[in-house]
Amino acid sequence: MKQFADLFNAIDQSTRTTVKVSALTDYFQSAPKEDRIWTIAIFSGRRPKRAVTTTRLREWGAEVAGIPLWLFEEAYPIVGDLAETIALVLPPAATHTDLGLSHWINALRGISQAEEEDRKAFVLDAWASLDPTQRFLFNKLLTGGFRIGVSQKLMTRALARATGREEPEMAHRLMGDWDPASTTWEQLILEDDPAAAASRPYPFYLAYALEGEPENLGAPTDWQAEWKWDGIRGQVILRGGEHFVWSRGEELMTDRFPELARIRDFLPDGTVLDGELLAWGDGVPQNFNALQKRIGRKTVPKALLRDAPVILYAYDLLEWGGVDYRQVPLAERRATLEKLCETLPTDAPVKLSPTVAFDHWDALAEIRATARDAQAEGLMLKRRDSPYLTGRKKGDWWKWKLDPLTIDAVMIYAQSGHGRRANLFTDFTFAVWNGNDLVPFTKAYSGLTDEEFRKITAWVKKNTQQRFGPVRQVTPEHVFEIAFEGIQASPRHKSGVALRFPRMSRWRHDKPIQEANSLDDLNQMLEIYG
Repeated sequence: MKQFADLFNAIDQSTRTTVKVSALTDYFQSAPKEDRIWTIAIFSGRRPKRAVTTTRLREWGAEVAGIPLWLFEEAYPIVGDLAETIALVLPPAATHTDLGLSHWINALRGISQAEEEDRKAFVLDAWASLDPTQRFLFNKLLTGGFRIGVSQKLMTRALARATGREEPEMAHRLMGDWDPASTTWEQLILEDDPAAAASRPYPFYLAYALEGEPENLGAPTDWQAEWKWDGIRGQVILRGGEHFVWSRGEELMTDRFPELARIRDFLPDGTVLDGELLAWGDGVPQNFNALQKRIGRKTVPKALLRDAPVILYAYDLLEWGGVDYRQVPLAERRATLEKLCETLPTDAPVKLSPTVAFDHWDALAEIRATARDAQAEGLMLKRRDSPYLTGRKKGDWWKWKLDPLTIDAVMIYAQSGHGRRANLFTDFTFAVWNGNDLVPFTKAYSGLTDEEFRKITAWVKKNTQQRFGPVRQVTPEHVFEIAFEGIQASPRHKSGVALRFPRMSRWRHDKPIQEANSLDDLNQMLEIYG
């Protein structure tokens, strides 16, 4: 565990990319192979499942520290992290151990089904033999909430340096449905595995938001414009007589969209398409609300398959005839994709996402303004000669989204944040008027500067009316402009509506609470955009 703790400290204590990559490279060259594979898994989101409830950990931590539980509970929100709070209050370790990361993870996996008494004994013995940093990391593994500031890009760069292989190869190898409990370092990083390669998606190419005016991009003839669809980005893979559906978040979703199985009847083996998974109806894409009914369902009832069928709206061709097509210029990839889609019947679960024709940038701006009518979020701009790259790059692909929807609302509840913002109130509940009453309708926790968060925190402390655990009811006094991407009806919310991606865009010091928006305003927006 010490070597992993040293890696964590090196990464956590520096903001420099070169330092982080160097630390990762050294680790991947020197750590035990079984520890390396688990490190890759943890940093890429494949965390072991929670072995002990947080309630029990708080109780055991307070007991070992010799402090009352109420005092521990008071300290927890100040520190902002349960794993760190426990590591800070525990007495110094009585013994020392050299056991590695993989040992502790395998032990945690082994005790997950054990009796509570045995789990407690195991946890207390671990705390007694680990130093503070190792305890912190052990606690993170216990809670299943491990997050660290290492991007996939940094990890693939370090792996490439450690193994002498190319970064794109490393990025591709880390994609797919591999299990750190049954996959070795050699299998994942070094060996060729035809079975794993058959299902493995390509790393997605991601765009930055457009900076400045589109005229700065140069001649319109150099660019291809497409709608930016509001669905789930995905890849559909046909290899070895099977098909696989992957989300951008590296989640295998084949079983969730059974209607896509028919793709094998229409597309040849050795084909990989990039596109948007969308609910489809009446010959056009439906809004995200329709697709949301399907998200999270591993089994889909027949009625839902009928009411919210899903297609892949394809906009790129990544593999053709079993050949990696990503280095082929976009214009050629698109031409091949168009010819492929011409052969598809109208009822195929794959359709060609159309390009948006334009002669000059002003005309495209007018088209962009109609994006919501097309159930889109805006436009994508792609250089016609661009290859399909890995990760987020600047220069060739840009997203030109619509301005968000906004509404002015009154802050009525506040809650402290976590991590470096544990001492600040950053999570707020907002309300709109319904007659003379304020009705809560959304929460938001991003959009303000650190200085604004400090100011509102000082105000919350002086204007708390009631406390409900970590939540404080505050005097209705401040209006904030809430920006959001979409709105839908929601019987689960008292207001009857739910917002998509709400955040605070402005603190309206200029507006009294009487001038905040109303529930009628929200319902009008629901009629237009819902």
